[in-house]
Amino acid sequence: MQFTKWLVALPLALTMLSGCSVLERLVYRIDINQGNYIEQQAVDQLKFGMSKEQVRFVLGSPMLVENGYPDTWYYIYHHTAGHEASIQKNLVVNFNNGGTLVNIAGDFQQSDNFFESLN
Repeated sequence: MQFTKWLVALPLALTMLSGCSVLERLVYRIDINQGNYIEQQAVDQLKFGMSKEQVRFVLGSPMLVENGYPDTWYYIYHHTAGHEASIQKNLVVNFNNGGTLVNIAGDFQQSDNFFESLN
């Protein structure tokens, strides 16, 4: 009788001492994607002087356009894969007062052809 008590108590004690980290890994967690997923190939299509409509066609609608700053668009992507650490990618697109693209910043590189003509 004593042996069966220990047989039950020992795994329970080990689980409590491990902080349930073993059990946490056994629980399935879905991948969570939020925001605008953007690839470098899409950013490579951006050219200096593009209109807002053309940029929206290439990248989609921005995640954020601040009130008072309509010429700065934010594309934000946040990904959490199961039990792994989260990843966030940002792209900031700036237009001049006339609504044409002047530069991009963030986690993506502008292409070598960014300043070529739009022909």
